[in-house]
Amino acid sequence: MKGMSRKLPRHLTWLEAFVAAVETGSLEAAAQHLGVARSVVSEHLRALEETLVEGEPLVERGPGRRLRLTPRGERLFAGAQASFHQLDLKRLRDLAAPEPGLRLGLSPTLSAALMEPLAKALAAADLKLEAAFGGAHDLVRQIQTRQLDLALGFTPLPPHRGVEYRVLARLPFVVLAGPGCGWPKTAPFLRVKDLADQPFVDWLRDDPYGGANSARFQAAGIQVRESARVESFLQLYPALRAFGACAIAPDLRALGPFPPDILVWPLKERKSQVVEVVALWPSGGASPAAETCLKALAAHLRKRR
Repeated sequence: MKGMSRKLPRHLTWLEAFVAAVETGSLEAAAQHLGVARSVVSEHLRALEETLVEGEPLVERGPGRRLRLTPRGERLFAGAQASFHQLDLKRLRDLAAPEPGLRLGLSPTLSAALMEPLAKALAAADLKLEAAFGGAHDLVRQIQTRQLDLALGFTPLPPHRGVEYRVLARLPFVVLAGPGCGWPKTAPFLRVKDLADQPFVDWLRDDPYGGANSARFQAAGIQVRESARVESFLQLYPALRAFGACAIAPDLRALGPFPPDILVWPLKERKSQVVEVVALWPSGGASPAAETCLKALAAHLRKRR
């Protein structure tokens, strides 16, 4: 591209800087290649992003500070290999448009419970799925920065701005136990005091469930024999089996079944507690793909009732 006419239309001058940055790996190398200041390359790249993708990045810093393409940048770069003079602004916007799909973030527990029905719904709608794990703080941050289109998690949520959310389900708490526990399977419910001196799997200290369990034990005047601490249901079931232990946890049967060897009893408390399953998306409204996912999730929850 070196030596290309400076009389290119404005959008192609911006595109020239973008292609040079990608091919050389840095803004500095692109500036040297084009014979302009680094700030000029940066301004051209920013103008291209503002014009085509509403300010979303087309390139980002990778390992060793070398530039790498975002998914939208990859599509634009691939299409920019045509003759420059065939690339009007409409064509460039089409090239940089997001691929129809959904960037979905889930807590590990909800991923295990909901991934299969949601993936089937998106596949039926011919939508690409990009799925990721995340804790509550990670999911909120990625929605705020628009790295995710939709996130599914539990309350309580950290303080957040630029995020809309909807409560999808309210789950009561139950007592779970591994095989071989001493309680009768036919018991209609268990109380907190029934767990006295039992081997117990709790949640990590920074998990709200763990704090709630400590308060429960203190109010009931009991102690348990803590066998393990876990972060999600992915870790809970193996621990219950290995230690022959019990746990207090949200009742996930509204989302999907518990493993058949895990025993379940309702937890009876003087003041019943619930945990909420919530969906989050960036302010301004959920994307069409996110709405498709939410409709599929609502249908799945209705079937589980």
